[in-house]
Amino acid sequence: MVYLTMDSMFEQFSGGYYLGELYVEPHDCDRAVIQREDHEAVNEQLYADGEGVERLDAPLVMKVDNTHFPVLGDEGVPSGTLAVPAELLEEGSASKREVLLAKANRAMELLRYSGWQAVAGT
Repeated sequence: MVYLTMDSMFEQFSGGYYLGELYVEPHDCDRAVIQREDHEAVNEQLYADGEGVERLDAPLVMKVDNTHFPVLGDEGVPSGTLAVPAELLEEGSASKREVLLAKANRAMELLRYSGWQAVAGT
């Protein structure tokens, strides 16, 4: 099992994902966000390879319902909460829900597919 600093726990689900539970709420923002410290902790624990200086601000990739989306860190979100633009959710009410978190290789594949690129030198 993989334990993160969030109130939730993610565990192995498949070759490409971890499965966990977060409080998911619709949000009037243009991107999905979790608490910044949670974001950095997940990045460090799951995406960093321990070699050299590594960025901890790259988007995580999560899947709720049938939609994948990049997730960034934000100071204004409570720990253990995933705030998602309402149009990305099938169910519009806030609730505790199962969330898939893409593993590093799968996440980079999905980010590249969506057009995201790391900024050179960071």
